[in-house]
Amino acid sequence: MKATLTFDDGTPSVDLPVYKGTMGPDSIDMRSLFQSTGKLSYDPGFMATASCRSSLSYIDGDKGELLYCGYPIEELAMKCNFMETSYLLLHGELPTQEQYDSFVKDIAEYSMVHEQMHFFFRGFRRDSHPMSLLVAIVGALSSFYHEQVDLSSPEDRNLVAIKLLAKIPTLVAMSYKYTVGQPFVYPRKDMYYTANFMRMMFSTPMEDYKVNDVLVRALDRIFILHADHEQNASTSTVRLAGSSGANPFACIAAGIAALWGPAHGGANEASLAMIKRIGSVENVAPYVKSVKEGTAGNRLMGFGHRVYKNYDPRATLMRETCHEVLEELGLKDDPLFKIALEIERVALEDDYFVKRRLYPNVDFYSGIVQSALGIPSSFFTGIFALARSVGWISQWKEMFSDSDMRIGRPRQLYTGSPRRSVPERNVK
Repeated sequence: MKATLTFDDGTPSVDLPVYKGTMGPDSIDMRSLFQSTGKLSYDPGFMATASCRSSLSYIDGDKGELLYCGYPIEELAMKCNFMETSYLLLHGELPTQEQYDSFVKDIAEYSMVHEQMHFFFRGFRRDSHPMSLLVAIVGALSSFYHEQVDLSSPEDRNLVAIKLLAKIPTLVAMSYKYTVGQPFVYPRKDMYYTANFMRMMFSTPMEDYKVNDVLVRALDRIFILHADHEQNASTSTVRLAGSSGANPFACIAAGIAALWGPAHGGANEASLAMIKRIGSVENVAPYVKSVKEGTAGNRLMGFGHRVYKNYDPRATLMRETCHEVLEELGLKDDPLFKIALEIERVALEDDYFVKRRLYPNVDFYSGIVQSALGIPSSFFTGIFALARSVGWISQWKEMFSDSDMRIGRPRQLYTGSPRRSVPERNVK
């Protein structure tokens, strides 16, 4: 199949190959356009550009569908845990029992970080933003695991993935402990991944963390729902950095930096801040009215999505999880949750939002869940980074197995001054 591009300026027409994916829109191969015509395609934000081939995740925004390796996200979140989902993204298939046991064992073996990593934290202020710590600390892993990585070796790439997935919960927990002035808690090999992370976050020398299966499952589900999401800004950043052959841990640090932006990973923190600012159920209707009227500073955070033009499939699961957590903790009358429910009710009954397809997204409820679990809002994006790390490293691994891999080098539409000469000058 091919597409023919014609011009009205005398430039000869050009035939371009058209590729079909398993699902989703066809892609026109534009690589020969410049060579054939001297012209470039123009696509700010890459909204209509397929930058790579990937078999990891797929989004149908009109249907409100998210698949990991073909499996619907709602089925994975209900039937699998985060370790099974991680194995799926890394290897393309759900694990057998033997594969799962080996995978979990490997993760546990590498969950410790070098003791010298402790000294990195001391160079930061205690009130540093958690994401600034994570960018630096994850990037610092490249100092400890550099010469061991042969990027041409599938075995080495898989080992890097295991190490990253194993160490990121330890580093996120260490970042939390540093900011609250508590001693670091070391990982344990005999605990499940998410329970171990919560213990490292909340245990103290005076009181060990008591595992609550409902709460562990809730955070595990948050991890699953955020594990991968096609070629978003942070994932594309990881791929772009990786295309240069950079150390993989430095590539993940670049992804964390991209995720840090409020337009990307900070939405759940902004949603919770909005709910707190509204303050009561009675204030919901006036606030929603002010959003419709365009009152400065008032936005309906946690509604709508750049990709999903229907209901975010992750939001339904997060809403159910929110109910489960608050019920378990005796917080079913939590005022923040009541405000959230009222915002959802008012917005979904209002033609203004319905016509614009502004439905609740996953961030709307995940902030409430994390807050109930005891995670401060400043760490919400760090939790997102922990969950997304498996997607980033899976995308990085996949990139090296693609025969079409090239170093990323976007072009530009130059709008500056044409060539000119420097005038005679008398500046001394």
